[in-house]
Amino acid sequence: MQFLDEVQITVGAGNGGHGSVSFRREKFIPFGGPDGGDGGRGGDVYLVAQENLNTLIDFRFQRRYRAENGHGGAGRQMTGRAGKDLEIPVPIGTLVYDEDTRELLGDLRENGQRLLVAKGGRGGHGNLWYKTSVNRAPRQFEKGGIGEERRLRLELRLLADVGLLGLPNAGKSTLLRAISAAKPKVADYPFTTLHPQLGVVRVGEHESFVLADIPGLIPGAAEGAGLGIRFLRHLRRTRLLLHLVDIAPVDESQPAHNVTELAAELEAYSAELASRPRWLVGNKADLFRPEEAQAQFQALIDALDWQGPAFLVSAATGSGCKELAQAVWRALPELPPAPEPRSEIDWEGEEADSEDWGDETWDDADWEEEEDEE
Repeated sequence: MQFLDEVQITVGAGNGGHGSVSFRREKFIPFGGPDGGDGGRGGDVYLVAQENLNTLIDFRFQRRYRAENGHGGAGRQMTGRAGKDLEIPVPIGTLVYDEDTRELLGDLRENGQRLLVAKGGRGGHGNLWYKTSVNRAPRQFEKGGIGEERRLRLELRLLADVGLLGLPNAGKSTLLRAISAAKPKVADYPFTTLHPQLGVVRVGEHESFVLADIPGLIPGAAEGAGLGIRFLRHLRRTRLLLHLVDIAPVDESQPAHNVTELAAELEAYSAELASRPRWLVGNKADLFRPEEAQAQFQALIDALDWQGPAFLVSAATGSGCKELAQAVWRALPELPPAPEPRSEIDWEGEEADSEDWGDETWDDADWEEEEDEE
C-alpha cells in the first residue's frame, strides 16, 4: 500500500430541514389552527481514529465529504427526520488542522477517538411557533440552518517511543529488522526506505516499545531536500532518538563529520527536537575484527567528544542489538513525554454560535419566490 502522510480535504455538514406551514383540518373543527412541524437537524461530520489504518492514501481518491441534510417538517406537528452523521476513518496519530485559519483542531491518538469537525445546521421552526393572540393563522416558517463547511489538512505523525536517525545506507532498516518483527526493505544501495516504518521491539513477555525508522536524511533536509521536512516531522512524537552511524562508510567519508552534519540539520529543523535525548549507535561492526571495531568506534566518540550513551552494534549479525534494546527499555520510563501539539481544541462539546443557524423567518410568498428562482 502506498504511504501518504499529508492531505487536504473538504468536509460539509448537512443543512437543517425547513419548517412546515400547515393547518389542522378536521371535521367539525373549522379553525384548527397551525400545526406545522419543525425541520430535522443536519448531520454532523466526525473524524474517527482507527488502528487498522496506517496511511492517508484513501483521501487521494476522494477529497470532498458531506453529511446528510435534515428533512423538512410536516403537518400534525411532525418533526422532520435528522440527517445521518458522517464518520470518516483516519489513522491513529492524525493531526487535524483548519486549512484556512491554520488552527489545530485536534490530535487523534487513541483507537476509536472521535473529533467533531463540522456541525450540522439546526432544523427550522414550523408555523406553529409563530402563533400569537393577534396572528392566529401564521404562514411564516423558518428555513433550516446551513451546515458548517471546512477545508481541513490532515497530517499523519507516527506514534513511536524511539526514532532512528541516520544518513542513507546507515543500516536503519536492518537494525529495525534485527530487533523487531517489522520487515522493511533492505538493499545495498541508499534510499531503500521510501517512507517511515514502525516496529514493536519486545524485550520481555510484557515489555515492549515502538521504534520508528524514517528514510535516510541528506544535507539540506531541514529545508526540504530529499523530502527531509516530511520525514523529520515523524520524529516529533518520539522521546528518544537513536543516531545510527556507519563506522566504515563506503564513500570513505568521515563518520564524525556525518554525525555533526546530521545533527546540524536536526537543529535547523527544530531546536526542540534537537534537544531530545539522543544516543550514538555505531553500526557495521561486523566489517572489522572486534578489537578493531571497538577502536574505530572509540575514535569516533573521541572526535565528537560524545558525552551521552553510545553503543556499538552489528545490525546484520545482531551483535549488540539485544543490549541496545534492553538499555532503551530501561531508559524510557525516566524520559519526559513528547510535547503535545499546540492549540489543541476539542470540538466535541462545543456549540455553534447562534448566528450560524440562519434563523431568518420566511412566509409562503418568500418560499414560492425561491422555488421559482430554482
